[in-house]
Amino acid sequence: MRFQRQWIGAICVSATLLPACEKPAAPVMPPLELPVMKVIERDTPVTTERVGQLYGAEDIEIRARVAGFLEGIHFKEGARVKKGDLLYTIDPREQQAQVARAEGDLASARTRLVKAETDVTRYRPLAEMKAVSQADLDAAVAEEGAAKGQVEAEEASVRFARLGLGYTRISAPIDGLIGMTQAKVGDYVGQFPNPIVLNTVSNTDSMQARFSITERDYLDLVRRFGVKSQDAPQPQAIELLLADGSVYPLKGKLDFADRQVDASTGTLRLQASFPNPDKVLRPGQYARVRVVIEMKKGALLVPQRAVQELQGQMMISVVGPDDTVETRALQLGPRIGGLVMVESGLRPGDRVILEGAQKVRPGAKVVPKEVPPPEDPAAPGAAAPAA
Repeated sequence: MRFQRQWIGAICVSATLLPACEKPAAPVMPPLELPVMKVIERDTPVTTERVGQLYGAEDIEIRARVAGFLEGIHFKEGARVKKGDLLYTIDPREQQAQVARAEGDLASARTRLVKAETDVTRYRPLAEMKAVSQADLDAAVAEEGAAKGQVEAEEASVRFARLGLGYTRISAPIDGLIGMTQAKVGDYVGQFPNPIVLNTVSNTDSMQARFSITERDYLDLVRRFGVKSQDAPQPQAIELLLADGSVYPLKGKLDFADRQVDASTGTLRLQASFPNPDKVLRPGQYARVRVVIEMKKGALLVPQRAVQELQGQMMISVVGPDDTVETRALQLGPRIGGLVMVESGLRPGDRVILEGAQKVRPGAKVVPKEVPPPEDPAAPGAAAPAA
């Protein structure tokens, strides 16, 4: 009986201590507060961008066409010049001597011609009277013809010498902006290796941006916009992005496509013209040419930072109407600034998690904190789709 009472007491003590040995229940974590944004639905231009270089509408090289010492520079470097303005003078004495020699040879030739004409005039009646032989008359006539030819040749030599003398005064061929001179007063110019190209004058009323696109891009442009004869396909708009990231305010026009694709690079050179009334653009500048190839109606856009890559698949976390998290796979289109276009995987009105998606699992509850969308998804400097 005593043993039975001890056993019962041990059981009671164990029953009393048992709750104290059990592990306490884990506390329930409150839902995370995460920033979300509704999918942006807007008409969005699809663009492609290429790096190009700017050239003047006309870039004319100023050359020394005769050799000699540079005698004068008659313009201010970097200034605008008018067509016909005197730019350079070369020491003219050598050309003047050539003109004098040519004119002297011409005078001698004309004297011989006068004598030959006199001989023919004198021999003709004498030949009729048989006072001189017909052979003497024929020789005089031949001498007259040779003298006439010599006069014509010497006249051409005089014109050529005077032309060379004229080349010692170099004038502006067009209205435009002149650059830095490549030769100074006293330099011997016009003969290699000394300067032959003295300067360049550029017409900057309009500017040409030359850039290259891949053969695939060219075929895509042709299919979208067509091409007539040798004209270039005409996209909806061509913009110029300057070195500071700003967009040039005036739109351009595609006006040239090269004859052939460069076999070494697989690219085709194109040229677009931009008006330049304020003379902001200058030859030699590098700029990005943005071509609007399509206007996507009702495009869906999400911030690039909301998209995650998982084993080569683009994924995004979406918050449903009941504030639970769902993960979806995406098919993406081109990037538009800090946004990316979604081809499939989202619907209008979906809320996507901007940051912290890795902290929650699918099916978890969150407290969404809605963030307003950016005002302009197609911001200046937006990246173009890669070719």
